[in-house]
Amino acid sequence: MMMDHVDKILTQWNRERPDLDVSAMGLLGRLARLRAHLSREIEQVFTEHGLTSASFDVLAALRRSGPPFQLSPGDLMATTMVTSGTMTNRIDQLEKAGLVERLDNPDDRRGVIIALTEEGLKRVEAAVTDHVANQHRLLKGLESEDRQALDALLRKLLAAYE
Repeated sequence: MMMDHVDKILTQWNRERPDLDVSAMGLLGRLARLRAHLSREIEQVFTEHGLTSASFDVLAALRRSGPPFQLSPGDLMATTMVTSGTMTNRIDQLEKAGLVERLDNPDDRRGVIIALTEEGLKRVEAAVTDHVANQHRLLKGLESEDRQALDALLRKLLAAYE
């Protein structure tokens, strides 16, 4: 059986505190360490496109919405699960970069709609293509059946929280 860094930690806890069941620590520790490794690899692809995971999140939400690639700030907040202040900051940065624009909301004279610019659409299209390829590369160590089983288990765990 392959051993990892978490096994060393669990061995130490089992030696020092044999009265504790540290199996949950192992699972959650592996998830945390894996998230850190994967985040670095994913962020690198976004950096190659002049983006961060935060800016990609907004651009991807707009792109997924379909033509005309526009959403209200409230819809963007709901999709990306960030606060109003955080979303305003992200939109400001993307607008400065020429990737989104604020348009008058035809349904609410006091509101705005956030829209992808032509450059924003080009950038997110290129980024998502490379992002998906990178995700497949990151999971190449798992057979298809293992990926499906892991996905099902993680979905079950996540559903308990959402």
